Amino acid sequence: MANIIDYVKWRGDLNLKVSEFNEIDSLILNRFSYFPLDSIIQKKEEVSIKELSERFERANKEKLKILWKDDADLFPVMGKSKRFGEMLALEYINKIETKTEKQFSAVTIILPDNTIYISFRGTDNTLIGWKEDFNMSFRGHLPSQIEAKEYLENIAKKYPYKKIRLGGHSKGGNLAVYASIFASPKVKKRIISVYNNDGPGFNDDIINTEEYKNSIEKVITYIPQDSIFGKLLNHEEKYAVVQSTAKGVMEHDVYSWQVIGKSFVILEEVTNGSKFMDKTIKNWLNDLDLATREQVIDIVFEIINSTEAKTIGDLKLSLMKNAKIILASYSHIKPEDRKMITATITAFIGILKENVKEEYKNNINLENFKKLKTN
Repeated sequence: MANIIDYVKWRGDLNLKVSEFNEIDSLILNRFSYFPLDSIIQKKEEVSIKELSERFERANKEKLKILWKDDADLFPVMGKSKRFGEMLALEYINKIETKTEKQFSAVTIILPDNTIYISFRGTDNTLIGWKEDFNMSFRGHLPSQIEAKEYLENIAKKYPYKKIRLGGHSKGGNLAVYASIFASPKVKKRIISVYNNDGPGFNDDIINTEEYKNSIEKVITYIPQDSIFGKLLNHEEKYAVVQSTAKGVMEHDVYSWQVIGKSFVILEEVTNGSKFMDKTIKNWLNDLDLATREQVIDIVFEIINSTEAKTIGDLKLSLMKNAKIILASYSHIKPEDRKMITATITAFIGILKENVKEEYKNNINLENFKKLKTN
């Protein structure tokens, strides 16, 4: 079995003039936006991926913010390859804004085939990033989505004669789709394709717009067989199911996605477990009005913020201490707020139980669901 690192080792000696751009190249450039570029690229610099990878290898790794351990293996392999090493990176941006609850990061890559690729980063390990993801369940036109559209417009203006591809993984996929939907007509005409790798969909207030309906044909979504993240909210675009060697939520890890040649290993459909969780979550969200969703999310993150943690790592670092702070904070919130959170959790469990009964009655194999519960 092969993954994206194996692909670069195999395909890396061929540039885009010899072998045209494909879905695996897109996923790799989406992962590139997660690399620790803050310390190794200058604000207005246009630099090759080869040079960036060499800077990365010379840097003190303990001081770099490496979000996923496999990134440290992929970055040098990309830089040493002819296929990716010659590509130029520019306009890197990474913003965390607590007040507006925005986490936004993107980078643009100039490709040898005279096109540009805009890669939007998904959720990082900041609590602001996770809060914004939850906000998607009740709100459209989030700050990061609006900034993604503005970023696309600015890059298109800077390079007026180049065709555009854009994409992202997780929330980054959602940002890429949003930017392409609400871009100006002039920019839309230049978009070749939009890649959404296991990114969530949208609320009805976006799905029902004419902009969405007129733009979605350029979007293709890839999700792993037990997808949870990529099935959230509403999707109208075509999608392909990719085989992953991981299980459950860990299939979100793109390094587990299987590659054969220059394509993904494609399956016929998602597993019963994915369908089950998709149905359960959607039923639950449909039963919660938007105001309740917002209140519950705000309260939960207010409790988490009482720990003064800024990242998921901070929470884990002092697990026992933070657990005590969270419990103490929860005990001091208003009784009506505690009641609402309890009711929300109870409703989810109730829907979960009802769906289990229904699946059992329909004689559907629940093995995948059982595995999902234990992962």
